[in-house]
Amino acid sequence: QVQLVESGGGLVEAGGSLRLSCTASTSAFSVYIMGWYRQTSGKERELVANIDPRGDSNYADFVEGRFTISRDNLKNTVTLQMNSLKPDDTALYFCNAEHFISHRRSWGQGTQVTVSS
Repeated sequence: QVQLVESGGGLVEAGGSLRLSCTASTSAFSVYIMGWYRQTSGKERELVANIDPRGDSNYADFVEGRFTISRDNLKNTVTLQMNSLKPDDTALYFCNAEHFISHRRSWGQGTQVTVSS
């Protein structure tokens, strides 16, 4: 099980930016697909973006070019830069680590992002 610690959430006005970071406690960070998911009350958790060990990234349609995911395999971190935030982006954001071969998943505790209109 990988321990994941998120940081960087908060309150921002619409159109503003936030940067989420997640640090993983594993010596094999480079074999994990790292991702960010989000969840609001009454809805299922949904993928925001993920990035594989080679650095190839994938984004949900609703991102529309506003977010950028990146990883640093030396620092065991994954970052989500969120720009042009909208009130609809308000959610609890979770960091996820999925082993590239076994597909075993680990989750962080979540960090709240609130975008005011």
